[in-house]
Amino acid sequence: MNVLAFRDVHAHAVWPLRGRIAKRSIDLVLSTVLLALLAPVFAVLAIAVLAADGRPIFYRWDVVGLEGRPFTGWKFRTMVQDADRLRERLLHRNEMSGPVFKLQNDPRITRLGRILRHYSLDELPQLWSVFRGDMSLVGPRPSFPHEYAQLTESQRRRLSVKPGITCLWQIEGRSALAEFDHWLELDFRYIDEWSIRTDLKILLRTIPAVLSGRGAW
Repeated sequence: MNVLAFRDVHAHAVWPLRGRIAKRSIDLVLSTVLLALLAPVFAVLAIAVLAADGRPIFYRWDVVGLEGRPFTGWKFRTMVQDADRLRERLLHRNEMSGPVFKLQNDPRITRLGRILRHYSLDELPQLWSVFRGDMSLVGPRPSFPHEYAQLTESQRRRLSVKPGITCLWQIEGRSALAEFDHWLELDFRYIDEWSIRTDLKILLRTIPAVLSGRGAW
């Protein structure tokens, strides 16, 4: 993948250096602690996916992050093995406006996968992406390359900061937000009003949102 083909050199967020250093420090400390503490959970989930649906255990997540830079993340696999190929047959049923594909009753999702998605357990391996520095704990969701290619220059501002595991969309409806413009509005609000305090508030509010399963598809 050619980075230059995606990178928007005009997109950047003006955040103070001290704040960015503090944000990265929090990401590094919390991701390290969580990866260590959740190691037994990772093992149980990996065994569950293997027993229920076989290999691969993880889904290779090739996406676009900060300023259009591609990176590879990982999730616990929640769909059938040929899910990406089958996606083309389901595009006409898309329930999300804009370039993002979302389908509430997606037939590609496995029985175990629905449980993992309901409580966002499939997202846990993204802590490794946070540790590596490709992602932040809080930030706009990364885009798939084909989604990023369809964004206008102004819309690409949502990736003028590192993508995150959670953000305002997670605590204000998750996939129940069917309008891409609303999703963008939340991302831009986060970027424009960002502070360390904002990140901490979002992280705290994410816990009950995830446990309730509200808006999870």
